[in-house]
Amino acid sequence: MSDLVSILIPAYNAEKWIRDTVKSALGQTWSRKEIIIVNDGSSDNTLNIARGFESPSVKVLTQDNKGASSARNKALSAAQGKYIQWLDADDLLAPDKISQQLRKSEDGRDSRILISSAWGKFYYRHWRAKFVRNSLWQNLSPAEWILRKLDENAWMSIESWLVSRKLTEMAGPWDERLSMDDDGEYFRRVVTLSEQIIFVVEAKSYCRTGNINSISSDLIMSNKKLDSQFVSMCQHIESLRRLEDSERARGACLKYLQRWLIYFYPERQDIVEKMSKLAKELGGSLLCPALSWKYSLASNFLGWGAARKAQFMLPKVRVQACKIYDGLLYRLSTR
Repeated sequence: MSDLVSILIPAYNAEKWIRDTVKSALGQTWSRKEIIIVNDGSSDNTLNIARGFESPSVKVLTQDNKGASSARNKALSAAQGKYIQWLDADDLLAPDKISQQLRKSEDGRDSRILISSAWGKFYYRHWRAKFVRNSLWQNLSPAEWILRKLDENAWMSIESWLVSRKLTEMAGPWDERLSMDDDGEYFRRVVTLSEQIIFVVEAKSYCRTGNINSISSDLIMSNKKLDSQFVSMCQHIESLRRLEDSERARGACLKYLQRWLIYFYPERQDIVEKMSKLAKELGGSLLCPALSWKYSLASNFLGWGAARKAQFMLPKVRVQACKIYDGLLYRLSTR
């Protein structure tokens, strides 16, 4: 089999990373590939760097800044491949990632088999990426995959997927209204429409973390992002109940709502009320969100609201500190 694979790269202010990302796409051992880069209104040198790679197999498109989902849809509209490989502009693919996955594939034009893979987080040194297995790293039915995602707060990176043309066409475009969990909502559709998810442990991708300028950054939970997150949550719950409306599925949905409640409480009472109503429909109820034990202790001095903000932000601060340290080691190792 020699199906064409389209590697689609949305890019926004990614001048630090885009060169390595495109090289990882060009370096794929799968020979039949096209690479489509969409510059989403970058204000840095992203577009010029991308255009340096233009060739018969590398196409560079540009548009005004419209967001990640719009850039992905523009790339998808130009794609000719029987398989789609999504790749964010700061992430990397192992050289044999696509080849390993296509060993387990059918004809991509008509297949509804969805292929996933291992993925690891890194800051600068991808060779030190941490691959942490979760319960989605195995062959699963669509219902079981979504249930585990909601029940355990598990997820897969965008790069881990290889999607057939059939599934891509059935799923439709990315929802450009969403500014948070747009990838979760999109792959929720792809998973729901698939016949089975096949996991290929030998295939690997690398997800850069701690990048505030990333196209998928969610550091600031604005009202727009909270609205987007809630839309995605409702659609996840609807999809799971359509696939399997069992007691365990409803229990997973309730855990999902309870876990996310703290992000909306108390400022977004409109969404809190909708979540409570949805929990009641599922046969349960939501408890007042609780802080983890150390932030609960801190609330005695700081107040609940300040302790909640600290619980959200301090882990991100630690990530940034680790990124700075890893960056120093990276620069030393490349001198």
